[in-house]
Amino acid sequence: MKQQQQQFTMNIILWLLASMIVCNGLPLNANVSGRPAVVNIGAIFSFKTIIGKAAKIAIETAIEDVNSNPDILPGTKLILQMKDSNYSGFMAVVEALLFMERDTVAIIGPQSSVTAHVISHIANVLRVPLLSFSSTDPTLSPIQFPFFVRTAQNDLYQMSAIAEIIDHYEWREVIAIYEDDDHGRNGIAALGDKLAERRCRISYKARLSPEPTRDEITDVLVKVALRESRILVVHVPGSWGLKVFSVAQYLGMLGTGYVWIATNWLSTVLETNSPLSQDAMDDIQGVVTLRMYTPDSQLKRRFVSRWSNLTRGKLIGLNTYSLYAYDTVWLLAHAINGFFNQGGNISFLNNSRASELSEGNLHLDALSVFQGGNLLLDNILNVNMKGVTGDFRFTSDRNLIHPAFEIINVIGTGYRRVGYWSNHSGLSTALPETLWEKLPNRSSTSQMLHGVVWPGQTTQKPRGWVFPNSGRHLKIGVPHRVSYREFVSVRGPDVITGYCIDVFTAALNLLPYAVPYKLIPFGDGRTNPSGTELVRLITAGVFDAAIGDIAIITNRTKMADFTQPYIESGLVVVAPVWRKNSNAFAFLRPFTGRMWAVTAIFFLLVGTVVWILEHRMNDEFRGPPRRQVVTILWLVLSDFGLVFQLGSSPTVSDTIRNRENTVSVLGRIILIIWLFVVLIINSSYTASLTSILTVQQLSSPIKGIETLVSSKDPIGYQQGSFARNYLIDELKIDASRLVALNSPEECAKALKDGPHKGGVAAMVDDRAYIELFLSTRCEFSIVGQEFTKNGWGFAFPRDSPLAVDMSTAILKLSENGDLQRIHDKWLLRRACSYQGAKMEVDRLQLRSFWGLFLICGLACLIALFLYFLKMVRQFSRHYSEESDLSGQSSRSARIQTFLSFVDEKEEEVKSRSKRRQMERTSNRSTDDGSNSTCYSIRRNSEFASNKSLGATTNRGEV
Repeated sequence: MKQQQQQFTMNIILWLLASMIVCNGLPLNANVSGRPAVVNIGAIFSFKTIIGKAAKIAIETAIEDVNSNPDILPGTKLILQMKDSNYSGFMAVVEALLFMERDTVAIIGPQSSVTAHVISHIANVLRVPLLSFSSTDPTLSPIQFPFFVRTAQNDLYQMSAIAEIIDHYEWREVIAIYEDDDHGRNGIAALGDKLAERRCRISYKARLSPEPTRDEITDVLVKVALRESRILVVHVPGSWGLKVFSVAQYLGMLGTGYVWIATNWLSTVLETNSPLSQDAMDDIQGVVTLRMYTPDSQLKRRFVSRWSNLTRGKLIGLNTYSLYAYDTVWLLAHAINGFFNQGGNISFLNNSRASELSEGNLHLDALSVFQGGNLLLDNILNVNMKGVTGDFRFTSDRNLIHPAFEIINVIGTGYRRVGYWSNHSGLSTALPETLWEKLPNRSSTSQMLHGVVWPGQTTQKPRGWVFPNSGRHLKIGVPHRVSYREFVSVRGPDVITGYCIDVFTAALNLLPYAVPYKLIPFGDGRTNPSGTELVRLITAGVFDAAIGDIAIITNRTKMADFTQPYIESGLVVVAPVWRKNSNAFAFLRPFTGRMWAVTAIFFLLVGTVVWILEHRMNDEFRGPPRRQVVTILWLVLSDFGLVFQLGSSPTVSDTIRNRENTVSVLGRIILIIWLFVVLIINSSYTASLTSILTVQQLSSPIKGIETLVSSKDPIGYQQGSFARNYLIDELKIDASRLVALNSPEECAKALKDGPHKGGVAAMVDDRAYIELFLSTRCEFSIVGQEFTKNGWGFAFPRDSPLAVDMSTAILKLSENGDLQRIHDKWLLRRACSYQGAKMEVDRLQLRSFWGLFLICGLACLIALFLYFLKMVRQFSRHYSEESDLSGQSSRSARIQTFLSFVDEKEEEVKSRSKRRQMERTSNRSTDDGSNSTCYSIRRNSEFASNKSLGATTNRGEV
């Protein structure tokens, strides 16, 4: 030690001389060759704290290992000067200033984040890096403090881990107990940010002074016990943290229902002071704490095995801060080695403002600036080494890579690990290093922990909240309705009844805990109050909840949380209706006029197409025009009758043959397709006509919400209903058309009067109200479809756990039938005599059948096209033979011949063609011209005789 002091003295003298040379304008490196024999580094922390007493041993061991290793800093020794700040921030600052006077190139420490904030300002000016293994305050930003280097995990990650644990167990509110200093406040602020990302929050912050007495802790915890949340996060120093649990045990706050989560100070206490006394262990049973994760390695195992020898007789356990302190020294050694390899020199210059600091006895003018500070800082941040804590290097934001924490549960006389948290994959039961090489997976199914034994020796997940024991009742707002009092009826200040009230009280009775509450009417009792305004008062703190006929709509869900709907509802249109009687032309009502017209056109079209396809082959489709028209009409009119025979005939083909002897393949195909179309049209017509003639029909000029939107008639709505805003905002209906109605009687009168007598054309309201309204008013009915879907629920503040429990209770009421029994008690009414009637059946539109007509039309076109190709082919063969004989080739003659050919019966064409071929063979040696003339005369005479014979035959048939 004496030798080290002598070396230190010589070092000071050398550097003082160097400083004088620099002040005289000569460069220091002119007198320096090679590396210096020693490099001064400092360390500032409290030696007697839980972190400090173990860190002191680790740092001293690291200095010895570095100086004894020839591969690091060859020819140079690290001279460490450690100063005990003795729990004092002031002493830490003073010791730092003394280090600055002694040409120290880097300082390990300080231990406290509060002190680090102060000293970092000095380090920035004098360019001396600070390497802290225990200042984890997330606000120690590298932007504000570029020369501060955190060599342990940032508290930001620890708070992320706690927030994910809370979210994993589906808790929404926590209470933070913390030390009221920079470290405590900034840590809890980071926790609040991380909770907010998961829709959780800190409901109450319990602050404790830096050195609280037991009475102060008791006062704070009593206030905590009166709060609703039972999730408590403790972020305090390890020096007095156990005192918080001792008081909590005394107050009975470590029993069933509580959840205590301690930051890594508790795991540090358990590791350093192990074993704790039995009383101390009893005070922390079931507590969950975190510990910085360091992966297993040979270096770590070797250091752990040495620890017992290093602490022989001292009873100091190895904690993770000690491991990081050990690696901090090695980090600094590697950085200094790189500093020298890059030609760095240890030189100091007086501060440019040293003359301003020379007054007084503090000798602040002795503080000098480290010229190589920036280069050394760069080397510190670029170190990449394997340490006892694993891979040791910095990210771009100057945090250590692979932040991870172990999650520990205190049980019995020790503790057990229930899982891990890593910034890469969140909560997991697998080792973090096994997940680092895989893609991040934050899905809910991958987030898991082992079972936890909670306070009270229970493995069942605590609910996380209770009603506060302050004796205050929940203030629950209830709408003071004027109409439809079956839902909510205010009969006095303390007498409120109705369907909604019964559902609420029945759900409360199913909760496993008591809920003190008081119902408070909202409204003046003369008009129905606004449900949206009632919900808004929850956010304003006027009410703790709201119950009643409150529809769950979008803008309300932005202000409060709703329970599961206890009644389904939605907006409907109600309008006056009257009974529609049958008349002599009721058979025309199933189809619209356009549908009748298109059907008739297709009847004629299909008959014409079949006639064309059959005309050349089938004698039944030949004859004079009158007979052929009759044939087409008979074919068309008999299609409906044919449909009814399809059920009794073996096949469609049999039915067709029984009805009409169709010969051509294309004709039969068209007929089959058309019969399929007719079958569907006939079935639809029969069903619609049956409904019209057998079911009582109600008629109204209003067909639904579409009719109201397109018209200009006034529309009624219930006072206080959200229907008004919906009609204006969503359907763009002018507000001047909307009429507020305050009671069922007023609604009925307005509907009866109609728009021409100062009333309304229709009314828009919730189905739940309308069903009650129509139970005794048969002259009105719901028209059209329900055009919104929603329900009624109870409203609670955002993220209220009571809303979740009440939703579960409402589902139980629905499953056991109690909800229906309550409904029948209040809302069951005698059905109106028109309840079995239906609104006027919609007539069948063309749009419902256009696909069938399209298929049929395309089939007809394709059949005609194929038939035309066949005719052209036959005619071309026939015309070529005839032109060879007659010599005629004019276009008009050819067209006239083609038309005559198409009208001619196919058998005659084939017979004539065959006869012509025979004659050509027999007369092949005769003169071509004579043969052609004779053939032409004979062809014309044969054609005339055939037509005369056909006409005679047709007249005989007619």
